Amino acid sequence: MDSKKKGLVWVIPDGDLPPPGKGKIKGHESLIILNSGKKRADISIDIYFEDRKPVQNIKEKVDAERVRCFRLDKPLGERKYRIPYGQYAMVVKSSVPVVVQFGRADVRQPNLAYYCTMAYPVK
Repeated sequence: MDSKKKGLVWVIPDGDLPPPGKGKIKGHESLIILNSGKKRADISIDIYFEDRKPVQNIKEKVDAERVRCFRLDKPLGERKYRIPYGQYAMVVKSSVPVVVQFGRADVRQPNLAYYCTMAYPVK
């Protein structure tokens, strides 16, 4: 991957996957990737933890001129890796420039909390 182009490496430092809860709306986090370009984006995801070794090189793809929403409470990549509940950080790498957004629906309190934020572009 050419790391000198902008929009190829993104950092999400504040992952905190909430448990699903008991209501209709399930607690979850989402990784949303927009590929508005003409070539498929080959995505590599690295997950970092405070108390264990990282899980690296989880492979996904986003077709050209498409958006994909990856629910982070569901298996990721060919390895079907499941992020455990709790704190983590994520680095997303792409073969072509993309836009990366992160969202969380947290149902651990009576008032549903939802927020989304743009990932931090490193390169």
